Amino acid sequence: MNNTTKFVFVTGGVVSSLGKGIAAASLAALFEARGLRVTMQKLDPYINVDPGTMSPFQHGEVFVTDDGAETDLDLGHYERFTHATMSRRSNYTTGRIYESVIRRERRGDYLGATVQVIPHITDAIKNAILSLRAEDVDIALVEIGGTVGDIESQPFLEAIRQLRFDLGKKNTAYIHLTLLPYIASAGEIKSKPTQHSVQKLREIGIQPDVLLCRSERPIPKGQKDKIALFCNVDRDAVIDAPDVDTIYAVPLSLREGRLGTAVLEHFGIEDKQPDLSVWERICEQIRSPEREVRIAMVGKYVELADAYKSINESLIHGGMANGVRIRIEYIDAESLEKSGPAPLEGMHGILVPGGFGERGTEGKMVAIRYARENGVPFLGICLGMQLAVIEFARHVAGLEDANSSEFDERAEHPVIALMTEWEKDGSRVQRSADSDLGGTMRLGGYPCRLIPGTHASAAYGKDEIRERHRHRYEFNNTYREQLEAAGLVVSGTLPDDSLVEIVEVRDHPWFVACQFHPEFLSRPYAPHPLFMAFVGASRKHSEAS
Repeated sequence: MNNTTKFVFVTGGVVSSLGKGIAAASLAALFEARGLRVTMQKLDPYINVDPGTMSPFQHGEVFVTDDGAETDLDLGHYERFTHATMSRRSNYTTGRIYESVIRRERRGDYLGATVQVIPHITDAIKNAILSLRAEDVDIALVEIGGTVGDIESQPFLEAIRQLRFDLGKKNTAYIHLTLLPYIASAGEIKSKPTQHSVQKLREIGIQPDVLLCRSERPIPKGQKDKIALFCNVDRDAVIDAPDVDTIYAVPLSLREGRLGTAVLEHFGIEDKQPDLSVWERICEQIRSPEREVRIAMVGKYVELADAYKSINESLIHGGMANGVRIRIEYIDAESLEKSGPAPLEGMHGILVPGGFGERGTEGKMVAIRYARENGVPFLGICLGMQLAVIEFARHVAGLEDANSSEFDERAEHPVIALMTEWEKDGSRVQRSADSDLGGTMRLGGYPCRLIPGTHASAAYGKDEIRERHRHRYEFNNTYREQLEAAGLVVSGTLPDDSLVEIVEVRDHPWFVACQFHPEFLSRPYAPHPLFMAFVGASRKHSEAS
């Protein structure tokens, strides 16, 4: 084990939604650009064991790791900004920590001791953090969710305070992200909220080493000097974090502010010149598109863009690869049940994302049918794939009552059904963390064999892939032969052919639907093949329109 792994703890103050996740991920990118090896972790103060049972309106998307963990969406930022792969140890919640401690108490592991927040809960948190130490990790970045002053985050802050005592100052660094609001009537940027936030941190024994200051305007030198004095932080460690036109410019912005330099100097690590040419190229691609492509996103959580965060970013990545700007038109699936397909006219591509439950499914199938019948490029993901199969079964294969057993347990033709005993690499699929939801859930990475001569095969350019899943229901193989005879193309399956992973529609310019979530593997420096192909087909459609 590498006992020299350095730890960077990122906290937030004043208000939420300042962008701690992107700031932490961008700092990790700066370390990677210097040749350092990184990993990341998010500590969430909520009591849910994981976000898997939370409404997307509450929490945004659930990001799934290859090892099957349902995690916070910030882990998506971590993977998109770095080359590190997140896992179960990359996201801990208050609920998960307390669950582990209570389980140990019930087993008698504490030998009759009174179980308390200190030391038992804080020790569990510290053990979770220290699990990141490894021979191939130089720096581990740990983001503390919530805002300093929140009662629920106190055990996490106490744990990282103790780690400074345990590991020493040269192995730990505290970065505090704050807001410097601009008061228009006074014509000034105000530092008092930042001073109060740092004061709150210092009350619990944490002295920030670096302050990352968000502001909509440049911070004057005099204000930085004042912040440094009142917050007891080195002048060079008060760093601007201005608004930028794309999140992928944040590493470049933080380089200008010398954030990486400040942290490495604190650790006593040689500060090499970072190579950020890849981020410069990414920003150039985003800022100089050749044309605009309109993609309809037909879902039921469209009121909150973060519900589809990874998909949104994957579309941007696909746009970069095709020289286009993506304009996402969010369309409420339920509205299509009333209006019909009229809002889809003029769209260059249609995407139906994943989801759970019956609400909005008929509207999504209106969009699917419109794409299929009008030659509009289509990408269906997870539930989007299942609904594409149902729509095809109803309107092409003649199975008028086709449905999913998720929506109708007594469906005459359950072309999508609950499968409970499928094998994954010789063992049963992982069960959902919340067994009260019933059934089994296919979570994490699974291999997929592609069929030559299909759109999917052409997009990937290889015979076998690995993708991440999050669902309970599957394509019902009882209907496979009948649907294929009607023109549905099965273009990807598990290697043993037991489960259908990708379907297409014969004689359509580009109609692909996958059971997995390709958005979890797309990166700005390596756009996902399906999103590149989908956006490429959408660009062709726009040029022909």
